[in-house]
Amino acid sequence: MTSLDDLPIRDDLRGLTPYGAPQEHVRVQLNVNENTHPIPEDVATDIVTALAKAVLGVNRYPDREFTELRDSLAGYLGHGLTRDNIWAANGSNEVLQQTLQAFGGPGRSVLGFPPTYSMHSIIASGTGTKWLTAGRDGGYELSPETVVAAIERERPDVVFLCSPNNPTGTALGLETIAAAYEAHPGILLVDEAYAEFADGDTALTLLDGRPRLLVSRTMSKAFAFAGARLGYLAADPAVTDALRLVRLPYHLSAFTQAAAVAAIAHAPEMLAMVEDIKAQRDRMIAALPELGYTPLPSEANFVLFGGVDDPHATFEALFEQGILIRDVGIPNHLRVTAGTDAETTIFLDALGWLGSVGRIDA
Repeated sequence: MTSLDDLPIRDDLRGLTPYGAPQEHVRVQLNVNENTHPIPEDVATDIVTALAKAVLGVNRYPDREFTELRDSLAGYLGHGLTRDNIWAANGSNEVLQQTLQAFGGPGRSVLGFPPTYSMHSIIASGTGTKWLTAGRDGGYELSPETVVAAIERERPDVVFLCSPNNPTGTALGLETIAAAYEAHPGILLVDEAYAEFADGDTALTLLDGRPRLLVSRTMSKAFAFAGARLGYLAADPAVTDALRLVRLPYHLSAFTQAAAVAAIAHAPEMLAMVEDIKAQRDRMIAALPELGYTPLPSEANFVLFGGVDDPHATFEALFEQGILIRDVGIPNHLRVTAGTDAETTIFLDALGWLGSVGRIDA
């Protein structure tokens, strides 16, 4: 039987492993930062109606420029943005991939600040872009001085910043983003997948006059649209022109466009669940120290917590109880998504039942 090693795969892909968060059917799934709240019934009805209308024209290719969707996204984001500032694709991962296809690639590099979103390095590998890394400050923060020093040392073609950062939940100050832009002559992309859960200012406020700044977003988290696969970015119109050079024709299906437009029309209802998710996040941050663990402050819909003696053993013990969280590879830490009130209760009760078994001080 042929194996991967028998194929003439690119040399720079040999030995790599694909992204692979566990996919298991469990009663409480809190491992991939999905929105665990269901879409409101009236919103779901309108989305289904929009999909039914789209079916009638499915014999034709979809709008290649996804004009109505770009108008909807620009209206949702505000900040004076228009359709010319907006780009969208099948999830924010594809947006990032297209960004590196246009501005990265062989002979070019992208700088990231681990621990950060694991797909950043994977997308870099897939596009033949060299992945460069630099360290963070204490508490996983990033100061302007730290970022600027890394840019001046590494001289990358592209810089990825993540705010709030995954897996730490750490938000970036606008002063750090502005300093990075001034120090970097190339493309600066700020990944704001969890922006709706943060209380601070968005990098969208920095776009005016900064044509090399890109701000990516997703509908997977706050909009509970993970299964629909819709990511997007805001940037100078010249950036969207560049991304047209690398996108596949008709890359957004008529169904994706119709569903996303219908969902955005109900933005207030879709985002109403955000406050409840933030409340569950903050509830975990308050409760985990009582159980002997050390949660990090979080501006996202998840919590990274330390003080775990054996993350794998704790992960397995919770999994045996039908609770799936995430071992992100940071020593003595685990990450848990903020779920519903009931899911949060089940998780905290189970962690408490484990007692000192999982803690460093055991």
